[in-house]
Amino acid sequence: MRTVIEPGKARKSINFLDSIVYSTVRNLAGETLPLEMSIMLQNGNSEMFFAAGIHDEEDKHPKPAILWIPGGGYRGCDKNLMTAEMAFLADAGFVVASIYYRSSAEGHMPAQIVDVKTAIRFLRAHAAEYEIDPEQIGVIGRSAGGQLAALAGMNVDRWHAGEWLSEPDTVQACIDMFGPVDIAGLLREEERRQQADPENYRWASVAESHGGAVLGGAYGADMLERAREVSANTYISGRMSPIMILHGDIDSLVPASISECFYQSIVDSGFGDRAELYILHNAGHGTKDFFQPSVKELMLRFFREKLGE
Repeated sequence: MRTVIEPGKARKSINFLDSIVYSTVRNLAGETLPLEMSIMLQNGNSEMFFAAGIHDEEDKHPKPAILWIPGGGYRGCDKNLMTAEMAFLADAGFVVASIYYRSSAEGHMPAQIVDVKTAIRFLRAHAAEYEIDPEQIGVIGRSAGGQLAALAGMNVDRWHAGEWLSEPDTVQACIDMFGPVDIAGLLREEERRQQADPENYRWASVAESHGGAVLGGAYGADMLERAREVSANTYISGRMSPIMILHGDIDSLVPASISECFYQSIVDSGFGDRAELYILHNAGHGTKDFFQPSVKELMLRFFREKLGE
């Protein structure tokens, strides 16, 4: 059967660029560690250019960028694991970057937020190369990545590394997906669980839990104070970006109450007009509920309102 069809040209091509080094840091052993990101962007048909030297006709105007910060309990992350789920943002016209940041075995807090802020500055420093509007950058993260996204969204003038320092690391929008935004509160919850059922407690000690490991050291007053210093709820102010918070009501790893309290603190501080909280019924920690079409539509609407495109 031979059939001629007219598919049209409404949907733009998406290119995927990988293994882009955005920072070079030291791990806990003092060894050099390159940190990489990947980028998805509407950039024409690169294969057509390579094969035939022809540029696809595409709109080359600068586009808002969104930085995806993966989760993984701070134990490590795969920057490309959720690429397919993030493609809806690239399809909508956003430049979508995803990063690897130091794990708890490679660096203790604030190393992770330093990496995130360096990545934001990298995107601005390379805005022309990747067709990014440097005035419109958002962040989104899940679990540990949600905590880092929320912390970046507070736009605190701290945690600057030595790279791309001529660029600001502020963001204009943030989505926190079930992040442990109050690390001190999460550590106290770990302590409660340990005391309630020590024989079945997951870790040998609270210090070995995800939150304890990323801070480093023994659990106690000093660790709790250091936890507060890297918790988003410590920095609620007029500098913060608009934020959307998503959390499942049966999350057994990061209680939904952490997001509830975070949202209420924002409201009580007089910035309720900058925050949206969505509790997903019967959703757990990182379950498929968070990438259903209705939830993606919420996230897309939020980023379009706050960043444009």
